[in-house]
Amino acid sequence: MRRQFAILAAAMLGLAGCDDQANGGGAGSRDQIKVVGSSTIYPFTTLVAEQFVNQNPGMKAPVIESTGTGAGMKLFCAGVGAQHPDIANASRRMKLSEFTTCGENGVDRIMEIQIGLDGIAFAEGKEGPKLTLTPVDLYLALAANPKGKPNEAKTWKDVNPALSAIPIQVYGPPSTSGTRDALAELILSRGCAAIYPDSMKLKDKKPDDYANVCTRVRDDGPYVDAGENDNLIVQKLQSNPNALGIFGYSYLEENKANLVGVPVNGVAPTYETITSGTYPGARPLFIYVKKAHLTAIPGLPKFLETYAASWDASGPLVKRGLIAAPQAVRDASADVIKNGTTLEARVLR
Repeated sequence: MRRQFAILAAAMLGLAGCDDQANGGGAGSRDQIKVVGSSTIYPFTTLVAEQFVNQNPGMKAPVIESTGTGAGMKLFCAGVGAQHPDIANASRRMKLSEFTTCGENGVDRIMEIQIGLDGIAFAEGKEGPKLTLTPVDLYLALAANPKGKPNEAKTWKDVNPALSAIPIQVYGPPSTSGTRDALAELILSRGCAAIYPDSMKLKDKKPDDYANVCTRVRDDGPYVDAGENDNLIVQKLQSNPNALGIFGYSYLEENKANLVGVPVNGVAPTYETITSGTYPGARPLFIYVKKAHLTAIPGLPKFLETYAASWDASGPLVKRGLIAAPQAVRDASADVIKNGTTLEARVLR
């Protein structure tokens, strides 16, 4: 489901005196910032947008859409110009394949800005079964073909005799979500590696076979694709005490009166465990910006400055649920904004 912070103005005005690359070859222009991408980062970028409007009277509210990281990257990489987004929210790092697609479509100057940290939170209702899981448990419960065979596990006890004999019912993000990608990379791949020590060799030689065995999520019922609306998952957990939900840590923090985090490897998802990296599901969060749009879209540089002023440990984004990145990371991200430093393909995979 797509959500919007503001409705894009119907009338498009011509860009005057702006970067030729960003005006899209006469495809029109706009006087509002446009952001697409991760539902996890949506609340943070929305808060920055609110501050941006309050601090800059006369500026129009940015348009922010929750499309999921994968879908957002497709929109972002489709080209430069007013018909294309300025920023992509991403709950995992841009892939090399996405960077290549961007370049093929003329998006050749991309700024990568890490805004903070997050964790893939596994959560249950207050009246839930108090599960404590491992990456192996989650792999055997959620992978489509654990041990190379179709998943037939119906209860958590089928996965691990020490667990309760309650049905596996997990509400999680769709395949277009960066949270789903991070689930595969941070959790399922670890569980797979524990069972198949040579799985990383398979990943390098036969990536499709690796995905089929290690990271593809089952689609036979126990895992329920809840779309990009993380609040829907929260509602499902409140009505179904035996269900498990997967979303960004900020949604757990916002709903801690009704939900509890499920420990993974004995470590619960908290601000402290994510910051320290002891929680297995910890991950960085990013925004990607088209440098070509900085001189063409009114307010875009100021919007990025507002972001940088909001992400420290005592800032408003942390109060909203973001995990502040270490000081060195925040400094490096601020330098990217200040200097317009662009991403290089060699750091991606």
